[in-house]
Amino acid sequence: MATIDDFIADATRRMDKSVESTHEHFNSVRTGRASAALLDRISVDYYGAQTPLKQMATINVPEPRMLTIQPFDPTQIKAIEKAIMESDLGLQPSNDGKLIRLPIPQLTEERRKELAKLTRHYAEEGRVAVRNVRRDVMRHLEELVRNGEVGDDEERRAESGVQKLTDDHVHKIDELLKRKEAEIMEV
Repeated sequence: MATIDDFIADATRRMDKSVESTHEHFNSVRTGRASAALLDRISVDYYGAQTPLKQMATINVPEPRMLTIQPFDPTQIKAIEKAIMESDLGLQPSNDGKLIRLPIPQLTEERRKELAKLTRHYAEEGRVAVRNVRRDVMRHLEELVRNGEVGDDEERRAESGVQKLTDDHVHKIDELLKRKEAEIMEV
């Protein structure tokens, strides 16, 4: 039988995952600097299967505004280039047959604003995920009260604990957003 503590522990774990997922989304948003994490969302059609780029190639950052991608299978260089060009990163790869070079251009003011908007969207998705966890736990707590397994006082105490947990996790997402927006707007 699940107890209030079990529900709160589960909620904490799920909210932590939501914050972590939001952080990973933020890492894949391009700023003015090169980062291998930019390519985390890119999948390549590898013999009919969508395969993450990082499983198909070595990604290096030789200089602040350049990424290099060295495929393990050189015959896939065109497929990798195509996947990068079709992505929403807005980058133009060039290859020499063995290595793909990916110059990271300076961001325009307009592109910075678009990326900041995208980042805010990811943050809102993270907040919604955290709130959904809260909603689930509140529903379970109400069920426990309805079944007579816990009293109203325990439920109220648990609900305030869950609300505090929710506020803490939403605050973490807001802090991540603030840092990422500052990084994007930095010229």
